[in-house]
Amino acid sequence: MKSRMFAPRHAALALLLWLLSACQVEGGIPDVPTEASALPALSQATAEASSAALAARSQTWTLGLTEQPDTLTPYQLTATDQRRAAPVSELLFPSPVLTHNYAYTTTGVLQSLPTLDNGGAEMRLADVFLDPSGQITTTTTQVITQVDQLVVTFRWNPELAWSDGRPLTAADSVFAYEYERANPPSAESAVKLAQVSTYTAIDDHTTQAVLQLDYIGPTYFLNYWTPLPRHLLEQASAEQWQEYLRAPIGYGPYMIEQREPGAIRMVQNPHYFGTPPANVRLDVLFGQDLNLLRANLSNGNLDLIYSDRPQTETIDTLDRDAQEGLLKVGHALWPGWEHIDYNLDVPMLQDIRLRRAIAYGTNRLAMTEQLMGAHVSPLDSWVLPFQPEAAPADQLSRYEYNPDQARALLDEMGYADLDGDGIRASPDGLTLTLQLLTTADSPLRAEVARRFSADMRAIGIAIETTEASSTDLFAPEGPLYQRQFELALYSWKAEPNANGLSLWNCNAVPSLENNFQGENFAGWCFRDADMAIRRGATTLDLNERKAQYLRQQQIWTQELPGLPLFQRLSTVALAPGVIGPEADTFAPITWNVAAWRRE
Repeated sequence: MKSRMFAPRHAALALLLWLLSACQVEGGIPDVPTEASALPALSQATAEASSAALAARSQTWTLGLTEQPDTLTPYQLTATDQRRAAPVSELLFPSPVLTHNYAYTTTGVLQSLPTLDNGGAEMRLADVFLDPSGQITTTTTQVITQVDQLVVTFRWNPELAWSDGRPLTAADSVFAYEYERANPPSAESAVKLAQVSTYTAIDDHTTQAVLQLDYIGPTYFLNYWTPLPRHLLEQASAEQWQEYLRAPIGYGPYMIEQREPGAIRMVQNPHYFGTPPANVRLDVLFGQDLNLLRANLSNGNLDLIYSDRPQTETIDTLDRDAQEGLLKVGHALWPGWEHIDYNLDVPMLQDIRLRRAIAYGTNRLAMTEQLMGAHVSPLDSWVLPFQPEAAPADQLSRYEYNPDQARALLDEMGYADLDGDGIRASPDGLTLTLQLLTTADSPLRAEVARRFSADMRAIGIAIETTEASSTDLFAPEGPLYQRQFELALYSWKAEPNANGLSLWNCNAVPSLENNFQGENFAGWCFRDADMAIRRGATTLDLNERKAQYLRQQQIWTQELPGLPLFQRLSTVALAPGVIGPEADTFAPITWNVAAWRRE
């Protein structure tokens, strides 16, 4: 009976997977349009065909995504991996604290968001020793004083259970903390771990984080660890861990029934604590060709398509589909922002005139419009416009495209085209050539590098681009942490609040002295800016925070240790009759799957 019941669904899924894979070009589909490319218009699928396709999966949500994750837990190596896995991992591990609509909210996994106002967090006095200079020390001295220390209590929903039926307890969250502490998967997790002094279970459904004495910031309530099933993993071998990471048991509305190349099949979790989704099953299909996914959305094979890397022409075409009533389309800026870091250990880049010439000579507006479309604007600062710490543009140093100004700065420095080849050289004959390092796995970034190189050549600077895999680029022994580059093009992931201590704090410059910790790859250390970001990141007073970040950004945009480019765009398109999914800057597209419906 089981094989007969599911055979139509599996057959339809297999056919759709074959179609998606058959249209792939070896090496992947570029996510940057060429000038000659054009997308065909969708035609209205016949009512009979659409109805038949929908009837075959009446109890199944079918999603088409352009990026396939490797592992599916919330613990990922990079912010990009985290973003890629989130649509699936949110179905297995609903976020205890969800970032949605530029704010933080609970999902029912925690009983409430712990804050100082509601008593979930409290400031306690702690005894500390002071050294002769008045600084806190771990060494026992004769001088003792008291300082504030944040303590945050997380109360987990007692109805939580793993999809194998075992109750979820606070010990599972502590187990995840201990696992991550032993194996920090990313720089972001290392920063979070460094903020916490202890993380313990108070009872079966309560954990408590005691933060470090010097940590006071607005996102103290994020110092929890999403649970992992201790009963399955505590004695697991390395091989069993890898199997779990690819097909984990979670506590969310769905659980994995089967994982295969290009698809993940899921079924409702019978032990889910919340409102069950409308459909018993959910299939996730992966295909790089967004236009093919778009066609399958129109003909009834898919309910939703989602991409963090839509092409400009695809965005425009989907917008036209929406205007014509063929599909429902939404866009959201996502928190990843592209930028170029200057390595300030490179002698020529220590001259601020060269850094400013590069900024004036880069046509960021044209680059953004041609690659991201009308939904995105160039950035003026490393603090993004949606963050409360964002400074008014008229209070910052701005670098609108002005190649004549760029050339004037280079002239002032003595760089001239001595042989008429279009590339400038110093008075002693050294060619003005810079190496640009970027990732090898992003066609979009390759196109940014190409356009940047063309802009630089127009003002007399030669750019030589080198690519490395993301794994190699961000490895502890890689060129970013070792600071073995001249220019680096990559993206950072922002949060609703700016923070930035790991990016621009003087102590965050990776070096042998700090075991290559921190992400201040530019090596920028400016005393007044450092003081401002320290004060801004460690105050709970929003007005004080804004004032300090304004000061830091004013110095940052004057000194220009990096060149901000643009945020990327995420796009969601829904089949007619599907309601509920919505694009959001932070929240995964599946976060509210229980609210999805078909009209």
